[in-house]
Amino acid sequence: MGDVNVAGIISIIIFYLLILAIGLFAAWKKNKNTCKATSVEEETNEVILAGRSIGLLVGCFTMTATWVGGGYINGTAESVYTSGLSWAQAPWGYATSLAIGGLVFAKPMREAKYVTMLDPLQHKYGKVMGAFLYIPAFLGETFWSASILAALGATLSVILGLEMNVSVVISACIAVGYTFFGGLYAVAFTDVVQLACITVGLWLTVPFALKYEKVENIIDTSSVWVGTIEKEKAGLWADYAMLLICGGIPWQVYFQRVLSSKTPRQAQFLSFVASFGCFASALPAVLIGAAARSMDWTNVTNSGLDVISENGTIVDTRLVLPMVLQYLTPGWVSFIGLGAISAAVMSSADSSVLSASSMFGHNIYKLIFRPKASAKEIIWVIRIGIVVVGGFATLVGLTVKSIYALFHLCSDLVFVVLFPQLVGAVHVSFVNTYGSIVAYVIGLILRITGGESLIGLPAVIKYPFYDYKSDHQNFPFRTMAMIISFLLLLSVSYLTNYLFDNGVLSEKYDFLHTLERREKKKGLSQPTEIPMQEKFTKKVYTYDNSGMNRDS
Repeated sequence: MGDVNVAGIISIIIFYLLILAIGLFAAWKKNKNTCKATSVEEETNEVILAGRSIGLLVGCFTMTATWVGGGYINGTAESVYTSGLSWAQAPWGYATSLAIGGLVFAKPMREAKYVTMLDPLQHKYGKVMGAFLYIPAFLGETFWSASILAALGATLSVILGLEMNVSVVISACIAVGYTFFGGLYAVAFTDVVQLACITVGLWLTVPFALKYEKVENIIDTSSVWVGTIEKEKAGLWADYAMLLICGGIPWQVYFQRVLSSKTPRQAQFLSFVASFGCFASALPAVLIGAAARSMDWTNVTNSGLDVISENGTIVDTRLVLPMVLQYLTPGWVSFIGLGAISAAVMSSADSSVLSASSMFGHNIYKLIFRPKASAKEIIWVIRIGIVVVGGFATLVGLTVKSIYALFHLCSDLVFVVLFPQLVGAVHVSFVNTYGSIVAYVIGLILRITGGESLIGLPAVIKYPFYDYKSDHQNFPFRTMAMIISFLLLLSVSYLTNYLFDNGVLSEKYDFLHTLERREKKKGLSQPTEIPMQEKFTKKVYTYDNSGMNRDS
């Protein structure tokens, strides 16, 4: 195995035990509150949303830490090293998405008292269509988890000298095992420690990395690590920017924090704080990537692993951040940095795994297959889902060679398919299932036919500015697919509503029962009509969009 960083191993053990202790305490608190619950909804809400009791301070930490995990930090350093700062779009892209989420989605979603992000989609398009919309949400959370596991595996491979694949598997077992016993309470409380550790560890590393004797002054090497945006790739750059901004919104991992907030106003505030924190937390990773790019890595070896090429560059770019931590800093800094980053990555993996399994348990299993399922049964379904999602994420983490590429891939389907559907469900009153199906299918086809070199999917449609040498699209076809999908959602919905409302098509042809759903929703939003003689003897109710009744 070669040389082993003993200090790094000790730091990992210490931080893992710290995170585990906090997670177990939070899990105990969750179980205590769950015992006090008086209904199935309250019990499941305790697990999924921590009883909607997340406070302001913990909420700010957990909302920020949701994005600032190991994949985010490792991926940013990797992107600066490989392509330059100009292509490291995740920091400002995701920060912008959080701000937009706070302005446009946080308040109406929290006011409606939804449990998951899929709730408004199922209310608008039906339970079955909501299940299909779960697919891109599931893949998004899985790819996100894979990037986190790959980041942690990269760190452990540097510290322990283990093969990358072994490190990823070990990381997955730790993350899945920990998540299995913790609900959102555990996730939120460990996120506080995560963000503190990753902030201290990274900023402590920066001055030592920049002052290392073999690292040139980053001001002198700025032309290298800042990078450029070639004219022919401007469309690709814009495509990725829109993907990160709009594709960073429809995530259960984000809405789980929004919906767990005590009030709608607090949900908005948390989004804005997280937007600033997300951007600020990427700054040390950018400087570390710049230091790595300005470093002469010739004659540097890593516990027998062939990660340095003959010309002195890092071959496996997933190792950029851990390589800097181990080789460009003193031992005691490595002790803090490597252990803190490892623990931070582990604690952020549970967010995505929990989100994907929560949506399945609440929106698929309970609403479609087992409407009368007990809270205990749903909780066990969520736990089984954690194992399944963790296993699939491990498989992806083992096969994809770039952490930063996973960031783009995990937002792809969410951006093209899910984003327009969520906008329609929350902010457009007339959209229906017919429009949702057409938008879903066409958007998916346009995305798939555009190809994806990351997973070896060839491009069936070669758009303008196609790069035949690298088999890469330079046209912003993802953004085009998203816009077309949204326009189809609006136009097909409007057309079908017009045909049914004006008698052009008989109601018997409404196979998806959209008229029934619209009438039901209209009835729930208006006062109930009662005879005059009963007005003083009966209580009248009105309902809001979430179905919650209010005395009138």
